[in-house]
Amino acid sequence: MIKEINRKSMIIRPSGRSTDFISPSFGYGCLYNCSYCYMKRHKPKGLDIAKNTMDILTEINNHCMFADVDKPNQTHADYTTYDISCNEDFALHAKYHEWEKIFDFFKEHPVAMGSFATKYVNPELTSYNPEGKIRIRFSLMPQSMSDELEPNTSKIIDRIKAIDAFIDAGYDVHINFSPVIVTCNWLEEYEYLFHMVNDYVDYKNVVKAEVIFLTHNEYKHHYNLTNDISGENLLWNPEIQEDKVSQYGGKNIRYKHNLKAQYINEWTKLHDNIISWNTIRYIF
Repeated sequence: MIKEINRKSMIIRPSGRSTDFISPSFGYGCLYNCSYCYMKRHKPKGLDIAKNTMDILTEINNHCMFADVDKPNQTHADYTTYDISCNEDFALHAKYHEWEKIFDFFKEHPVAMGSFATKYVNPELTSYNPEGKIRIRFSLMPQSMSDELEPNTSKIIDRIKAIDAFIDAGYDVHINFSPVIVTCNWLEEYEYLFHMVNDYVDYKNVVKAEVIFLTHNEYKHHYNLTNDISGENLLWNPEIQEDKVSQYGGKNIRYKHNLKAQYINEWTKLHDNIISWNTIRYIF
């Protein structure tokens, strides 16, 4: 169900990793049904679309003109970066948004830059040239995991092939390796994935990466089981996971810290052996 609303909350939160800040939500919810999605913990069904687009852009403008951000930093050398899609998949939902107006705002702004992660290759977006002021982060994981955890999303090979196409169109493009999930043969699957990236990405001097290992949620775990949503055998493995209280509340589990350090080292070594050109902005 798609519902139009007027966004009332205009809170801009620090991000600090993927972007400098997280903007007020243009959309809240998602029409995908990924097993691990944290948004589904709060809104299991439906999508709210904010129709007061200009109010949100005005808030971003007012914020960024006075934001205390040291540049350069790892999010961008020059611009103050805003995640405009923390609570949705913007590329998937673009047809419900005034997306060109939003992109125009960032394209023309002297300070602010927009960014969002996506699992959907939306060819309509390539008709627009944001002149490097919109960053798309294509989310990647091994296809076998995606088949089970991300039903109906764009195929991994299509996301990889889209990287060059979107750079040609004028976008800043990074890779979002998220969530990284540990299984019995996870490194073999990531080896194949890294070779695919190496084979199909030509713009090796500009494509960077962010890497986020799985954090799962107890409520979402029980919701998945109750609603026959697949993937809990991959997501919920308490023998290698430990409790974690999230920054904004909620009981989650993540890989045990000593094991996670080992997993990060193994993953990074494999990554750097195959696609060392793909600079890792951050990993946790």
